[in-house]
Amino acid sequence: MAALATHVLRDYIALTKPRILLLVIFTGLPAMGMSAGGWPSVGFLVAILLGIALSAAAANALNCYIERDIDARMERTRSRPLPAQHLTPRSALAFGLMLAVISTAILHAVGGATAAALGVASILFYVLVYTIWLKPRSPLNAVVGGAAGAAAPLIADAAVNGSVGAAGWLLFAIIFFWQPPHVWSIALFRKSDYARAGIPMLPNVIGDQPTRWRMLWYTLALVPVTLAPVLLGLLGTLYLVAAVALDAWFVWHVVRVLRERNDRSARRAFHVSLLYLFALFLAMLVDRFC
Repeated sequence: MAALATHVLRDYIALTKPRILLLVIFTGLPAMGMSAGGWPSVGFLVAILLGIALSAAAANALNCYIERDIDARMERTRSRPLPAQHLTPRSALAFGLMLAVISTAILHAVGGATAAALGVASILFYVLVYTIWLKPRSPLNAVVGGAAGAAAPLIADAAVNGSVGAAGWLLFAIIFFWQPPHVWSIALFRKSDYARAGIPMLPNVIGDQPTRWRMLWYTLALVPVTLAPVLLGLLGTLYLVAAVALDAWFVWHVVRVLRERNDRSARRAFHVSLLYLFALFLAMLVDRFC
């Protein structure tokens, strides 16, 4: 019985896409330090990050419920709990809705009405606008969908200040511009997988090389956005040095995707993009602590 319960628990956790949750939490953390001009209490910080994490978990679980048939057709997702029939769709739906209610209650109780409203809006945007409407219909899904993945700094900023200020919007913009090259790198080396699932990702619609060029355009547009917190006095020299180095590293790998034109370079750029975003937000935290 204990082993069965453990497997069921793992399946429910898998619905939340825990690796994504870690990145979501990490992107919300610097916004609180930048917004407050110092760090809020540990209890407040933990509660808001929990609310943000549960909000993202709810959106991910509902996404798994809606896309269970698509996931069954894709190699990289067919082992998820619903296509593998480890959980029933009804239980996944109930789980997602429960997480949405809990996250909203936490954000409202600790962070206020604006933070809670942004949490609800992020769930609805990800589920209704991105998952149901945009993703199966338009190759722009990676661009517009980036707004849903960038909600954590907005929620964190609103929880501290009661409204979203420069810190929240700048960190939102960083994630928004980062998302397309990150997603399109996956779309390049998983092109056949997306085609089999009927999802109109950019390489399948306009071709590989035009997609690579768009990856570069978004990456270059990302650079001044990452430097803007320094220009506005929100972060200092330590972050500036790190951001310049990380931007150069990311741009170079996207250029390699453009030049080498193979799945290996696209896969490498995907992993680099994750390390890049993690390191960039880590540099923000270190800068705020120093």
